[in-house]
Amino acid sequence: MRVGFCFKVKQDLIPEYKRRHREVWPDMLQALRETGWRNYSLFMRDDGLLFGYLETDDFDAALRGMSQREINLKWQADMAPFFEIELGRRPDESMMRLEEVFHLD
Repeated sequence: MRVGFCFKVKQDLIPEYKRRHREVWPDMLQALRETGWRNYSLFMRDDGLLFGYLETDDFDAALRGMSQREINLKWQADMAPFFEIELGRRPDESMMRLEEVFHLD
């Protein structure tokens, strides 16, 4: 299954957000792979609108799997200040999932 989602990164934090994603923790990358996140990419507009894409067999299971990983809880807490999300919510709880309306294949 293909999954698309979006977030809004705070404009003044875009450079630091990009820097941190050039240095994602190896344990976090491993956890994503182990919980079924494949072909995972992030794209961002200049204003901070972020589009994420991944492929997985079961997105809900992939989210549940990550929510049970200590490394994910640390990553989410570290990254939460970058997003325009409800106070007290983790970024992975605030994804705005998008409906797929077309796929070439």
